[in-house]
Amino acid sequence: MAGRYGYHRDELYFIRAGSEPAFGYADQPPLTPLLAHALHTLFHGSLVGLRLPSAVIAGLVVLLTGLLAREFGAGRGAQVLAAACMAASAVLPVVSHMLSTTSIDLLVWTAISWLVVRALRDGGPVWLAVGLVAGIGLQNKFLPAFLLGALLVGVLVAGPRPALRSPWPWLGGLLALVLWAPNLVWQAANGFPQVALSAAIAAGGSGTSEPWYVFLPFQLILVSPALVPVWALGWWRLARDPRLRTWRSFAMAYVVLAVLFLVTGGKPYYLAGLYPVLLAAGAAPVLAWARSGAGRAVSLGVALVLSAVTASVLMLPLVPDHRLAATPIVDINYDAGETVGWPRLAATVAAARLTVPASERVAVLTRNYGQAGAVDRYLPELRPAYSGHNSYWTWGPPPDATTVIAVGFEEEQLRRWFGRVEHAGRVDNGVGLENDEQGTPVWVARDQLVPWDRLWPQLRHLG
Repeated sequence: MAGRYGYHRDELYFIRAGSEPAFGYADQPPLTPLLAHALHTLFHGSLVGLRLPSAVIAGLVVLLTGLLAREFGAGRGAQVLAAACMAASAVLPVVSHMLSTTSIDLLVWTAISWLVVRALRDGGPVWLAVGLVAGIGLQNKFLPAFLLGALLVGVLVAGPRPALRSPWPWLGGLLALVLWAPNLVWQAANGFPQVALSAAIAAGGSGTSEPWYVFLPFQLILVSPALVPVWALGWWRLARDPRLRTWRSFAMAYVVLAVLFLVTGGKPYYLAGLYPVLLAAGAAPVLAWARSGAGRAVSLGVALVLSAVTASVLMLPLVPDHRLAATPIVDINYDAGETVGWPRLAATVAAARLTVPASERVAVLTRNYGQAGAVDRYLPELRPAYSGHNSYWTWGPPPDATTVIAVGFEEEQLRRWFGRVEHAGRVDNGVGLENDEQGTPVWVARDQLVPWDRLWPQLRHLG
């Protein structure tokens, strides 16, 4: 499915960001953009090549979920069940279908959890592996720091506290901090833009932001409504079962993070990385329940199949893009709509360029990074595109140009900055899908009234 539909707006952004190497960006650490640009170059623009690591990540997450069940004492059948529940989850096909920071973050959380489970039981140098994975993960997203902090709280409250008396956990933490340091230094030198970004997300300034009251109900669908009993029982076992007492901190961490993300306006999927642990802990008793009667076994099998089929239809591009508008898929899976229509947007910009004499110097100015990324990807003759959105703003304003093709701005806004503004078209994705870019206006603006050194600061926005 990796080559169907098209790029997600974030993937287009990552490819451009990675071509501007840095220790950090306004909205994220450097790992995913650098990886995206490298893959784009290595595979000569292949969308399948770009998404190959995400598919491998999905397989690793499924494998680690089974290994977590083994660490909790589960037999082979329960290990397979835990892995199958993760494979059938709704969140996995979403993050494995495209290259995103969340794709890598899910693997990082799962790997950290597996290593911490081993470290809490065995101690010793395995804590260095925890620090190594966390340090790499922190070059992708800041969220692993919250996981480690919540687990620390869990160990202090629920034990085993003797684990913290060894130097190994602290050496692992130091290793993670050393690996994270380049990005922290970059953030400090640039005024910690991710703090401002987090505030914008909490205020709803992201396409995947949700109202606070949706956060907890959303947890019921991250895996699957039919599989809630598996991870819910897993949480209860981690919290109450004496046989899993060593890992009680994970039950505490789940509660701590749920409250923290709920209060601070975090996105509902921020908790996704803890579900492999909960599924692993719940698999053994659920399998024992299923084996106690033929009807129960059938019910469990139906739950797995139903979950896998539903997740695939809703989260993967199985439905042809020209039929999407007639389905509720985009209402449920916002990201699906963000992978449709970018070539048509670029074609609309190209048509606007044809209305301008070839002798005029033209720059493309866009309202958001997806629009700019589409121009950079599909219109090499007009790149680089310029935007005030997130890291595009840090790459500066256009050089002197006699004409600007403006994408996504309101006419009255442009007339404050340019003497002549002409409507040049509207974006139409061609399939009647009401996504974020459908109907976006494209303008040709001339006779600039406000110089870039005054205009550029006004254009900056995060989200």
